[in-house]
Amino acid sequence: MLDTAAVCTPVPVNPGGFNQKSTLPYGLQLNQLHQAMNDFLDFLGFVNRQLYSKGIPRLECLLMPATFSSLVGEYIVYRIPFYCTQLVKNQHHNGHPDLIPTGIFPQNAVLHTDEGIEVKASKYSSGWQGHNPESVWLLVFQIDCNSPNEKVTQPKPFQFKAVYGAKLDKQDWNFSGRSATSRRTITASVNKSGLEKMKQNWIYRT
Repeated sequence: MLDTAAVCTPVPVNPGGFNQKSTLPYGLQLNQLHQAMNDFLDFLGFVNRQLYSKGIPRLECLLMPATFSSLVGEYIVYRIPFYCTQLVKNQHHNGHPDLIPTGIFPQNAVLHTDEGIEVKASKYSSGWQGHNPESVWLLVFQIDCNSPNEKVTQPKPFQFKAVYGAKLDKQDWNFSGRSATSRRTITASVNKSGLEKMKQNWIYRT
């Protein structure tokens, strides 16, 4: 894939794309979410321009798709507390969810709780996955970008396509276990009822 300088700069977030009627938990505001998304675009644009200057593929074309999606989510989790002081990154290693209410748990760390927000990024508009069916407030950032080994003639810059969020219950997930001999990662996928909740409370669309 032949990169150009232009595609190293992500597509700006559209200020008019936010749903003013959407609901966000724990005091999180649309403008704070907007700021966190802009911060990621600034970060990615800076990194990609540096990579381009060295003849190295853009970050989204360098990392495995799942790794890059994880990076997007982790960066958003890192930035939201800068703007919403009522939320903090869960300091427990592999703690669930990603963001928890500030000052509720010792050292702002908890292995598992239903309080807080789980954050994910995905190139897909449905079929979002977690490791277990859980009651949790889920926030999904749908992204659009090129991937490694993708056969395209025209590279495209990264952009946020949509943001969806809702409080899901265990019945809003389909659990996929594994056999005793399988090495497949145990997953749970947001099912139709969960998807309807997420889409009804859409937060941002291009």
